[in-house]
Amino acid sequence: MEVVLDKQYPVSAGVDAAWTVLANMNELATCMPGAQITSEIDATHFTGSVRVKVGPAVAAFAGTIEILALDPATRTLKMLGKGADKGGSSASMELTANLVAIDATSCTLVGHAEVIVNGKFAQFGGRMMGSVSDMILAQFAVVFSQKAAVVQAALAPAAPAPGESAAPAAAAPAPQAPVVAQEFNALGLIWSLVKSFFANLFGGKR
Repeated sequence: MEVVLDKQYPVSAGVDAAWTVLANMNELATCMPGAQITSEIDATHFTGSVRVKVGPAVAAFAGTIEILALDPATRTLKMLGKGADKGGSSASMELTANLVAIDATSCTLVGHAEVIVNGKFAQFGGRMMGSVSDMILAQFAVVFSQKAAVVQAALAPAAPAPGESAAPAAAAPAPQAPVVAQEFNALGLIWSLVKSFFANLFGGKR
């Protein structure tokens, strides 16, 4: 089963700060719920894993990531990810993401993804997979924006107060706690989808 996704998300940082996150695969992976890079084979090939929590059970997916293109001039990343679990389900995703400037402190993350799912997850159907993907990507976008904003703050020089001369080079900012996506709870997600379905079904009736 194939699902095609075209999304745009606002980012609370300029393109330079956002590109710092988008171009760093180790940093980018922590924006995805339950995902992490487990090893770096070379500059364009990585192995990783995704943990999905369903109630008390935790399923682990292992896979590979290949960077197909990384263009600083257009702020564009193109990558291919493949993974499988022990139950026989597998998935692949070819993603193209780029950043579009709005002003000095904001930009837009634009993404196009083609996802192919096989095994038990394909049984949910395209509509359900689309809804699940929307929720996962929405959380990804929030964390991505937060990380980019942290970079933006670190890059921005402190403005002197009125009447004061510019201060000498300031000391490096204190380290901030990393922004990490929470583990993806599939049970809570499915329950949200069920509630949303019935709300849409009966919401317009009186």
